[in-house]
Amino acid sequence: MRVYIKDIGEFELPPNKPLKVLIPELKKIKPPKGLPLAFKYDSNILDWHTIPDQREELILEPLYPENKESLEVLRHTASHILAQAVKELYPEAKLGIGPAIEEGFYYDIAYKRPFTEEDLKELERKVKEIIKRNLPLERKELTKDEAIALFQNLGENFKLELIQEFEDSKVSVYTQGDFIDLCKGPHLLSTGQVKAIKLLSVAGAYWRGDERNPMLWRIYGTAFFRDEDLKAYLEHLEEVKRRDHRKLGKELELFLIEEDIGPGLVIWLPKGATIRKIIEDLWKEEHIKRGYQIIYTPHIARRDLWKTSGHLDFYAENMFPPMELENRSYQLKPMNCPFHIYVYNHKRRSYRDFPIRLCELGTVYRFERSGVLHGLLRVRGFTQDDAHIFCREDQLEEELIKVLDLVIYFLKLFGFSEYQIYVSTRPEKFVGSPEIWDRAESALRQALEQKGLSYEIDPGEGVFYGPKIDIKIKDVLGRFWQCSTIQVDFNLPERFELTYVGEDNQFHRPIMIHRALLGSLERFLGILIEHYGGAFPVWLSPIQARVLTVTDRNIPYGEEVYIKIKKAGFRVDTDFRSEKINYKIRVAQLEKIPYMVIIGDREVEKGLISIRKRTGEVINELPLDEFLQTLHKESIASISS
Repeated sequence: MRVYIKDIGEFELPPNKPLKVLIPELKKIKPPKGLPLAFKYDSNILDWHTIPDQREELILEPLYPENKESLEVLRHTASHILAQAVKELYPEAKLGIGPAIEEGFYYDIAYKRPFTEEDLKELERKVKEIIKRNLPLERKELTKDEAIALFQNLGENFKLELIQEFEDSKVSVYTQGDFIDLCKGPHLLSTGQVKAIKLLSVAGAYWRGDERNPMLWRIYGTAFFRDEDLKAYLEHLEEVKRRDHRKLGKELELFLIEEDIGPGLVIWLPKGATIRKIIEDLWKEEHIKRGYQIIYTPHIARRDLWKTSGHLDFYAENMFPPMELENRSYQLKPMNCPFHIYVYNHKRRSYRDFPIRLCELGTVYRFERSGVLHGLLRVRGFTQDDAHIFCREDQLEEELIKVLDLVIYFLKLFGFSEYQIYVSTRPEKFVGSPEIWDRAESALRQALEQKGLSYEIDPGEGVFYGPKIDIKIKDVLGRFWQCSTIQVDFNLPERFELTYVGEDNQFHRPIMIHRALLGSLERFLGILIEHYGGAFPVWLSPIQARVLTVTDRNIPYGEEVYIKIKKAGFRVDTDFRSEKINYKIRVAQLEKIPYMVIIGDREVEKGLISIRKRTGEVINELPLDEFLQTLHKESIASISS
């Protein structure tokens, strides 16, 4: 078989031989970038251990350390090295799975106790020792029966469970020294090719993500080709820790989640509630401007409603258990959609009524498992910035464009200007006709193109009831967060028999658009805290300025300044305690307050103020009116105009 390796040359591969038999020839010609780490073939990654399917020719793209795909090969190999280290140090441990992930790798381990920080240090020493051994990796193919016998003999019951579910008659394993693991690959040639590696943390994880299964210990790590890349990543992790919204939320007194109240249930403290009010007021104002009607709906409904909507068929495991009241079952709502449908359906609609835009800051409840709860980012009770638009098919594209306008307006307002946008298309199982799906998908694409927004197609990832647009925002640390979603729905109008009277005096089905701009207020606040590191822009800060006095005799003038700032409509408080001014400044800086208004003897004497910004910049002796103008320029009225 002829093998073409781009930018290197053409080679003859003997039948049923792995690609690595070509290495001696490659070494002779000394490729400019050295020996490739692996190869790309279509969307697949092939390692040197691969025996290609027989064909006339094979065209491969070589992968080097600078290629993103190479990191997957590196980290997959690193996970096997970790597993070998575990088995050498803790022979009685059992292995689960160990994939490469976006920022590193992990391996799930069954062991009699959790792994400690000291265990991690010992494991990392063993990992580096295995790397120094430079053990070659080898790929072997076994029959299914051979693989079962092998892993039975090794006592690896989790591997046996996986093998027994395989449909293929052949099973691949990789060896490195005395260690053997079930794996499809790809891998590096030897353990010595893994250079910069670090074990990071341990967390509990149910086997295969099912809480009915045993709890395993998931050891996380990361690996890079260069030490400087690892160092930069570890510094990034430290910055992530500094910005952790759970830590900052407590320090800045923004929210509480108390075990006594219930995991995943959020209490908004006064400062956090101030931020929420700013967001809510802006949200309502903008929606009213754009033709939406605000509604309010109950937190519970009869369970039959969720049967009609289909949530009990598709979403029951994420819903709270029902409540029995007066011989009827009631359900905490996981979605707002059915209520909005009843608002639509409470009277006959005409084609002239469209579009009908209903919106609600609606609190919903979902039974997220305790293992996935994470501060504000994954909770059980949260408020969606929800809206549903009912329109005719000929209005669909225009309405989608208007929704995109609103999404972009809000995201830019909150400091997000980079996105990844995906259009998710028809899955295998769907409701509605293929023709109407095609038209809806076309409307989504055309709306994005008209806005000049680049996007990727996510084939087959639409929900069963319609295609959608998902927008992931990029934060200051380069992380992407799923927030905005725009979904076209053919299912609920059908299930609830929604109709309108058309121009032909006949009944027709409306199309329903679901959309959320921010996702949920709780999750969005968590993202904002980490994006800004708690130092919110002035218009969003719960306290915009604090008046600080140098001595007690400055308090009367400090009171005057405070009252004038407050009357001007800004959020201001005071620190008139008998403490040193440097201490008061330090407290205000820790609270991330944008402006400190300093009042000392000179300021009192001249009728002026001095300003210290949270960045440390100082502006001495300026008129109060000038400062108020600065605040106004940074207020929501100026920012949102």
